[in-house]
Amino acid sequence: MGYQRAKDWLTYLTVRVLVCIIQSVPLRCCRHFSRVMATVAWSLVRFRRELIDENLKHAFPSMSKQQRAATAFGMWAHLVLMICEIAHTSRKIHRTNWRRHIQLSRGRELVTQLLESKPLVLLTGHFGNFELAGYATGLCGFSNHTMARPLDNPYLNSFIAGFRQLNGQYILSKQGSSDEVQRLLGADGTLAILGDQYAGRKGCWVDFLGRPASYHKAIALFSLTNNAPLAICFARRLGEPLQFELGLADFFDPSSPATVVPDIPGITQWYNAVLESLVRRDPEQYWWVHRRWKGDPPASAQHASLARSA
Repeated sequence: MGYQRAKDWLTYLTVRVLVCIIQSVPLRCCRHFSRVMATVAWSLVRFRRELIDENLKHAFPSMSKQQRAATAFGMWAHLVLMICEIAHTSRKIHRTNWRRHIQLSRGRELVTQLLESKPLVLLTGHFGNFELAGYATGLCGFSNHTMARPLDNPYLNSFIAGFRQLNGQYILSKQGSSDEVQRLLGADGTLAILGDQYAGRKGCWVDFLGRPASYHKAIALFSLTNNAPLAICFARRLGEPLQFELGLADFFDPSSPATVVPDIPGITQWYNAVLESLVRRDPEQYWWVHRRWKGDPPASAQHASLARSA
C-alpha cells in the first residue's frame, strides 16, 4: 500500500469512527458540541478568520465588528451541526415521519414541477443543509441527478456518495459530464446543482452580495437549450437540529409563453439575487469560509455588469 493510499485509508477510518460517535449521542448533545467546535474554529484555531470577516464586511457593510464575529461563530456552529445532522439523517428521517422534521414552503408548486414530464434544473447554494435537500427529495420518491466534484480521497468519496444515493439521488461528476447532462435533460430528467461555485475568469460575472463573482454559464444554458424550468430551492434550519424548511424560493420557465427570456448573464444575475435574499435572511447559514470571490473580472465583464445595474 502506497503512502497516499494509506493516508487516505486512515483519514477515512478516522471519519467513520467520528460518525459512529456522533450517531451514538443525542442531537441535543450535537448542538452543544457544535458550539464548542465553533469556539475552537473561530477563537482558537482562527481558521480563515480574515477571509470570513472580509466576506462579511463586503456583504453587510453596516454590520459592526461584534455582529460579524457573532455571525461567523454562528456559521461555524451551523457547519458542525450540519455534519452531525447528516450523520443522523438516515436513522432519524424516513418516509413515514419526514413531516415531523421538514416543513414545505411552496411545496405544491415544487411537487408540480417534479411531476411534470419535462426536464427540470434544481438550483441551490452553500446555504442551509443542502445535503438534506437532496436526501429529502429522493425520500419523497423524486429521483434526481446531482452534479458534484468527487473528493480526492476515494474511500471518503464512496462513503459520501453512499449517503447521497440512499433514496434515488444519483451523482454526476462535475468534470466531463456535459454529455450525460444533455442525455438526462433530453430524457425529461431532473438535474440538481450547486450554483455558487467559482468558474474562473472566463465565467459569467455578476454581482453577488456586494461584489462581482464568476459563475458557470452552463447553468443558464442547461435551462435555455432544453426548455428546462429552473427552480431555486433551499433547506433552511428552523432553530432545532433536523428541523428544516424545505422550499421553492423562485422559479423560471423559459418555455412559458408569458416569460420574457433574458440572456445568460440576465438569468445568472436573477438566480444570484434569489440566493442572496436567502443568505441575507439567515446569514449564519451560509458558507462565509468559502473562497467565493476570487480575482477580478475582465474589463468586458465589468462593463456588462455596470450596464445591467444602470
